[in-house]
Amino acid sequence: MEGLHLRIVFGRSETVISPVESGYFLKYISTIPIVSRNIAAKLGRLTMKKLLLLAFSAISFNLFFTQRSVAQQGVAQQDSTQIIELADIIISENRMQTPFSELARSIHLVTRETIETTPAQSINELLSYVPGMDIRQRGPAGVQADLRIRGGTFEQVLVLINGVKVSDPQTGHHMLNLPLDRNNIERIEVLKGPGARVYGQNAFAGAINIVTKVPEKPTINAGAYGGQFGTWGARAGIAIPGERYGQYVSVAHDRSDGYRPNSDYEITNLFYQSYAKTQIGTLNFLGGHTMREFGASGFYVPDSEEYEEVRSSLISVDLDTKIGSWDVRPRLYWRRNHDDYLFMRSNPAVYNNIHTTQVGAAEINATRLNNLGLTGLGVEFRREFIDSDNFSGGTQQPALGNWQRSILGVFAEHRFYFFDRMDVTPGLYINWFSDFGWNYFPGLDVSYDLSREWKVFGNLGRSFRIHTYTDLYYDGPSNVGNDQLQPEEAWTYEAGVKYFGQHFWGQASYFFRDGSQLIDWVRTDTEQPWQPQNYYDVATEGLEVEINGRFSAESFLKTASISYTYLNADLGNTEGVESRYVLDHLNHQFIASLTNTIWNNIQLSTRLRYLDRMTQEDYFVLDTRLFYQTDEWNIYVEATNLTDTEYTEAGFVTMPGRWVRAGVNVTLPY
Repeated sequence: MEGLHLRIVFGRSETVISPVESGYFLKYISTIPIVSRNIAAKLGRLTMKKLLLLAFSAISFNLFFTQRSVAQQGVAQQDSTQIIELADIIISENRMQTPFSELARSIHLVTRETIETTPAQSINELLSYVPGMDIRQRGPAGVQADLRIRGGTFEQVLVLINGVKVSDPQTGHHMLNLPLDRNNIERIEVLKGPGARVYGQNAFAGAINIVTKVPEKPTINAGAYGGQFGTWGARAGIAIPGERYGQYVSVAHDRSDGYRPNSDYEITNLFYQSYAKTQIGTLNFLGGHTMREFGASGFYVPDSEEYEEVRSSLISVDLDTKIGSWDVRPRLYWRRNHDDYLFMRSNPAVYNNIHTTQVGAAEINATRLNNLGLTGLGVEFRREFIDSDNFSGGTQQPALGNWQRSILGVFAEHRFYFFDRMDVTPGLYINWFSDFGWNYFPGLDVSYDLSREWKVFGNLGRSFRIHTYTDLYYDGPSNVGNDQLQPEEAWTYEAGVKYFGQHFWGQASYFFRDGSQLIDWVRTDTEQPWQPQNYYDVATEGLEVEINGRFSAESFLKTASISYTYLNADLGNTEGVESRYVLDHLNHQFIASLTNTIWNNIQLSTRLRYLDRMTQEDYFVLDTRLFYQTDEWNIYVEATNLTDTEYTEAGFVTMPGRWVRAGVNVTLPY
């Protein structure tokens, strides 16, 4: 195949190249994790930061050089060309659907290909490799984790499944109690920046939309894995697609004896999805249930004997239909979360909190293409409930109490197209909240195509975050709520540039978030309990650079990516105050990944993360997976934290050291 050339089409980019890739670049980038580990073991913190900066610069240069040299070879030999179409993924916002390459926002995609090659067993672990995202895990395999985006707190991120909001009115700690595992996911869309104009309340610093679907072919899939610390898992699913009706059902179970005392866990996920094509449109149904039981030592109190059981359920039904010239999608959904917390696992009567929350919602979204562009309209109504009790020493009393509240939101936006190069999308979300009345949240996205490959973009928006019931009413030994809280607010501004080329795509952006009335749990001395206050006005600025590469099937190098995130926060009113959340954000984050072919269908995936947080020691973690992959089989051996780094992400929980697992996944047609 010496004379064969490729023409790669991605979005608006189309270029002829040679399939020969630079082996020197691969050998160079492959040595970075080893060099980083050896040097970091001997040198200090400052040297580590310099090393990572140099590595980032060198990799960027090599990516550019590799692309340029390969492109030149392809232009010289255009006589035999094979066309490979890399489909531009459609980002499914609640109303408008936009090709990934045309978005005027910072969006990161976790594709199905990435999911299959990443050394991770849970959604939490998958998200830890997303630039600008800070995952604070309290245990492995998706036991519990908090999400932070661009220096925001774990309460300032909205999580959705196929556009269905799964936020919990009790606390953001339950945001990732999701009734699905990695095998159910088609892709994950990570929106970085204000999302109130699109998703409404609580998309303060960003939003994550997990996209699932019924597989297009009739298949049976199954998998199992095992590893250290008595860890094992198994999963199975069956897809029954059809021309008029299709469905998919799966079950997954994970368990471990734990890598330290009282860190055992069991997680069971049940998931179902179906569609039915009728005369009026396509009816979609989604249902799921997750059961989690885990030792929670150090989750909230150091050296504790905490234990927790969580049950979460989600049901959603929507209809894709057309009314005149409008594409309309009405939706109903319901979510329930039950949390049973014990302060002492060996003696439940000492302190036991039981919280049950329920959310019911209805929404309708519509879009219409007209001579002026694309119009999007929507309205939603949510009703949130909580029933919360505490049992201490045989006495029952309210913990958070019994409360309910209502939320009404109205959306409007329009995308204007100018000169076939420029998109301008203004929008507005108007909100009524039963506790404090009306408010409004405008936003604006602008992009301009400099060429087929290069795009500049900018956006701005006002966002807000509604306080949780824990913020308002919690009453415990070391924490006291505050029922006088007001919602958090912020204006965010961003500008950047994107590139979509033959093998590479990426972006660089600068953002500034001016937050006011930010809620944090604070105290003035250690004798006082923690209490939330609208305490801070915080100005946060940041810089993100991300480069991704994907190469031909014949190439030794399959995929490569690097990213760097810098954050700086100007915090006021901090003198003499101890903060629990707002002051603990990332300063520097570096992520590098590489997937390459070892021999035939045997591949090696390597992931390196470096994190430097404001109030913690910096650290880096190296994960890797060696796997054999065909259309039907994936057999792997993976190791997380290969360098055996000691680090903490959340609470008082030291994360696992080196952890080796092996497993197999099989997908068979029937």
